[in-house]
Amino acid sequence: MKYIKPMPLLVAIVTIACSSSPQGAVFPAGELVDLSHTYDSQAIYWPTAEGFQLRRDADGITPAGYYYAANSFFTSEHGGTHIDAPVHFAEGHLTVDKIPVQQLIGAAVVIDVVEQSERDADYQVTTDDIERFEQQHGAIPMDAIVLLRTGFSRRWPGAERYLGTTLRGEEGARNLHFPGLHPDAARWIVANRRIRAIGIDTASIDYGQSTLFESHRALYERDIPAFENLTALDRLPATGAYVIALPMKIGGGSGAPLRAVAILP
Repeated sequence: MKYIKPMPLLVAIVTIACSSSPQGAVFPAGELVDLSHTYDSQAIYWPTAEGFQLRRDADGITPAGYYYAANSFFTSEHGGTHIDAPVHFAEGHLTVDKIPVQQLIGAAVVIDVVEQSERDADYQVTTDDIERFEQQHGAIPMDAIVLLRTGFSRRWPGAERYLGTTLRGEEGARNLHFPGLHPDAARWIVANRRIRAIGIDTASIDYGQSTLFESHRALYERDIPAFENLTALDRLPATGAYVIALPMKIGGGSGAPLRAVAILP
């Protein structure tokens, strides 16, 4: 699929859809892939955060004779499939509601480090990994969304396999083991490639044993948000897919639940 620059993207999608068939389909013909885990009692959260809670406020036949259901929910900003807004680690930078919508939609590239991550749960995606990808598939396009595929989403919802621990609180945070992006690679990306966002199929863009969260800081200081706890990245080709990643629009939020989908070429 031809890469489309940022400003005309939404217009292009509508134009392609309306011109491709007499019926005027809503989206291009590509298959849609859901990249988000379900929010439920099994959703995985950081050891220091409270998990997702759903309270059933109404579920049944009303006195007037019709069925009615309504719920209330509680969730931390940073759990399940979610977005990290830049303000999460960069004071004064973009909150969730201030991230431009066009920054959340774009051509995707998928950098595969499944083999390395299977060998080492503490693997960090390196600059060499990125350069190897570019040797095989060409340079990361301007305004792309970079997705890092470690294969760890297959371990969901087992916390011990996905996070490396079932411990809670600060002790749990000290015992986290999962792959992430090496800070040197994060700094290389922001210095050499203009991307809209980055995503990963683990609980954090920094690896589990990080204590300084340097990759978060390098990216967010440049107002590049991250999508965490993605899934189904194995369904996407290395290049050619489009991603639409729309979070709950929380005013002043440092993060939010995210529904992300990909359109396959």
